[in-house]
Amino acid sequence: MEVLSSRVLVRPADPERARRFYRDVLGLAVYREFGPPDDPGLVFFLGNGFLEVSGRGSGPAGEGAPVLWMQVRDVRAEHACLVAAGVRVARGPRAEPWGLVEMWIEDPEGVRIVLVEIPADHPLRRDPRG
Repeated sequence: MEVLSSRVLVRPADPERARRFYRDVLGLAVYREFGPPDDPGLVFFLGNGFLEVSGRGSGPAGEGAPVLWMQVRDVRAEHACLVAAGVRVARGPRAEPWGLVEMWIEDPEGVRIVLVEIPADHPLRRDPRG
């Protein structure tokens, strides 16, 4: 299989609330907008990938729902900004045994978002080619 492009799809019960969260609270840049102007689907830049918020889901996100993983420069700084914006923090920033700093937040539908900081001394920051 040759994957040419990919994205995560979110089908929220309240699309407008989800669009505001990803666009206005998290500040993700819009890559593409489509559909009716009063209820558009939005595709956001998500680092090297995309997040599409479109259509309507049938209820709250639960087990098996998508989890978004987003690398940021400074998890603790993002934590302060998100708390000030009223975002639900499921778990505050902490250093994990594998060396990354992570925190968990949730979008208005309960979709888990993992914010990850890769410290300067982490092996992911070193070039293994020597």
